[in-house]
Amino acid sequence: MNDETENAWYSDSQATLGDRLAAGREAAGLSQSALATRLGVRLKTLRGWENDLAEPRANRLQMLAAMLGVSLRWLLTGEGDGVAPPPTEEQVRDDTLERTIADLRRLRGEMLAMSERLGQMEKRLRQQTGTPNV
Repeated sequence: MNDETENAWYSDSQATLGDRLAAGREAAGLSQSALATRLGVRLKTLRGWENDLAEPRANRLQMLAAMLGVSLRWLLTGEGDGVAPPPTEEQVRDDTLERTIADLRRLRGEMLAMSERLGQMEKRLRQQTGTPNV
């Protein structure tokens, strides 16, 4: 796969303005209602743009590009500075594996610490009750 193909995941043939708008909004961590409020438009209007039922005017397109942190060119054509492509299945699998291993290590450490605390508590309890160590 060459660089041009790799970076063209949002090309004219693959995504619409609405698709790019929705991807940019999601990458920015905004809900539809939050973006609509920030733009000063109705939620229904924004949904229409994302569903390709209507297109925003030029001034709104400039505002959208700025709010989403993408270039106006990318928003319109899919070329230029836009959002990162979604991870491949292999990247997701590797990331999941790394997180699982990290979680196991963390859990092992917590279990060791809890075991030590349990031993200390048992020792204190025996001392207070006069029970001999077994």
